[in-house]
Amino acid sequence: NCNVLADGKPFFSLGLMDISPNEEILAYTTDYSGFRIYSLYFLDLTRMIEVLEPIPKVRTFAWSLDSRDFFYVTENKAKRACKVWRQTLGVQNSKTLLYEENDGRFSVTVELSRSKKYVFVQSTSATSSEVRFIDLTSQDFKLNLFIPRQKNIEYYLDHGDDFFYILTNDHGRNFRLARVLADSLEDNWEEILPHRVDVMIDDIEVFSSFLVLHERERGIPNINILDLKKGQFRQIPLSENTRSISSGNNPDFYSDFYRYEYQSFITPRSTFDYSVKLGSSSLLKQQELPYDYDPKKYTVKKIEAKARDGTLIPISLVYRTQQKENTPQPMVLTGYGAYGYPNDAHFSAARISLLDRGVIWGIAHVRGGGELGKKWHDQGRMLNKNNSFTDFISCADELCRLGYTSHTQMVIEGGSAGGLLIGAVVNMRPDICKGAVLQVPFVDVINTMLDEKLPLTTGEYEEWGNPRNPKYFKTILGYSPYDQLKECTYPALLVETSFNDSQVMYWEPAKYVAKLRSVKRDTTNPLLLKINMEAGHGGASGRYDWFKEIAFTYCFILGVLGIIK
Repeated sequence: NCNVLADGKPFFSLGLMDISPNEEILAYTTDYSGFRIYSLYFLDLTRMIEVLEPIPKVRTFAWSLDSRDFFYVTENKAKRACKVWRQTLGVQNSKTLLYEENDGRFSVTVELSRSKKYVFVQSTSATSSEVRFIDLTSQDFKLNLFIPRQKNIEYYLDHGDDFFYILTNDHGRNFRLARVLADSLEDNWEEILPHRVDVMIDDIEVFSSFLVLHERERGIPNINILDLKKGQFRQIPLSENTRSISSGNNPDFYSDFYRYEYQSFITPRSTFDYSVKLGSSSLLKQQELPYDYDPKKYTVKKIEAKARDGTLIPISLVYRTQQKENTPQPMVLTGYGAYGYPNDAHFSAARISLLDRGVIWGIAHVRGGGELGKKWHDQGRMLNKNNSFTDFISCADELCRLGYTSHTQMVIEGGSAGGLLIGAVVNMRPDICKGAVLQVPFVDVINTMLDEKLPLTTGEYEEWGNPRNPKYFKTILGYSPYDQLKECTYPALLVETSFNDSQVMYWEPAKYVAKLRSVKRDTTNPLLLKINMEAGHGGASGRYDWFKEIAFTYCFILGVLGIIK
């Protein structure tokens, strides 16, 4: 009961939870600060009491088949997940270190295979990975290496019946799918799906009789089902091209159904069951809205802007259908563009309040993200990072040229690495917008990337580059928002952060605002710094506090756009 656990606490976050195979003990993690330091608890469901002392700094965990042994990963002082442990419930001094990852670029996770027969110990950096596995049907809990890590090669495992299924980019950046018998790893792999230049495989899920492939083609996410008995692929029909899809709760390895979550700019979060036998989906539940909502009142479009090098950058838009065509309207343009993470369209009940006030909402799918596969990420990271910023500028200029909006009617917004994006863009083109919102923004890139004691720094060298290398120092210095502030007129700015942020320390946006106050020439455009003193990178944890944060941000946006006073 999260309300009970959170009672009297300024912050609460439930992390992972999993019930033991004998269904007697619930293992779960909680964070009470927002710094994402999770402790592992064990609740005896037969007596409803906690057993064992909480285990601090746990990132991931997995049960064994006998419900007595469990495996977990702990973090070091820099919050890097690096040690794998095994412990036996009810046995004193049973804690055993199974593996320690000493390469600072790599973090470790433990995960139970979908067949529940193996525990995978995955070491992962931004560009390569390595998997060890434990056969849970054997009582020796031996750690076996699958394939040694190789530079720029990633691979991930799951298990079904007699096979290990391997997702790897050894033949191409967008991954291929293969399998091998679990008891004869030296045999040649059987390729199920080759690498495809125009299709990215994001993930796979293994069931007893079928596989689920999360794919991305031309920036559009899809779900592909492989019937293992028939050897046939079938794509789940999905109606909107601008959408988000993800896995639902699928605990039954032997199920004939696959549960997935679907949403879009105008379709509320929806849960579906797909029947593999019938080839059809059934809607189980859709997010309820506390007002009369009609999706037909809104129009969704996807257009493209030409980047400086000629690359076409997708832009997703949503607005009220009744709005006048070719008449510039108030607009919010958002972006992210980092880590290869796709920035897909999702539904927001709060955003409807902006759309109903005549605001257009847009996403610039700039390079550095993962919307168009690994190449999209590669073209916006390391020495290519400037592409992310110039792509965003090209998108903003194209929206104005096409008459959707004007620079004096635009607010731009981004969070975390997206805050870096917005900070860099505002420095490059202070006239690009009327206002900007930077949320938990990564704005002091040089100093952070030079401090290896901070969380994330070492592991991020393969995203931004190591500034101790002169060529990377020069590149990073050239776009770091804090270092590139200059004397000029800046748009209205709202900078939001949290005191307990473990990913972007609060002093980054604080010193950024302090320096900006000393150099900005204008005296009328507001510059606001808002620090949540009881939250972390994701903002407030309570539902109503979260609503208040959104309302504050939206009031700033609507005020800058002149829609409210």
